[in-house]
Amino acid sequence: MEALWARSPQAAEEIAAEVAAPQGWTEATVKTLINRLLNKGAVEAERDGRRYLYRPAVARAAWVGAESQGLLDRLFDGRLAPLVSHFSQTGALTPQDIAELKKLIEGFEP
Repeated sequence: MEALWARSPQAAEEIAAEVAAPQGWTEATVKTLINRLLNKGAVEAERDGRRYLYRPAVARAAWVGAESQGLLDRLFDGRLAPLVSHFSQTGALTPQDIAELKKLIEGFEP
């Protein structure tokens, strides 16, 4: 999705050339992922001769919001505090992360 948000439309081969190597994927894996995104309605395709050109069907902000909420719903009953607690207990929060979280919380307080 990031590749398509950065530049679209693109053919599957162009997307694969950009994302396959950094992810350790094959071109077939990228094409499978594109097909799944197409079936989810996240990507649109238009025929261009013998190939298809793909473009995002959703804005990045909407996608991130939906995926984030899905993660919270699946793993933390839709609640953010247990997610943050999990990361604090596993040592995944850096001092910078904690400072940023404190600023965010202060912004919500009256």
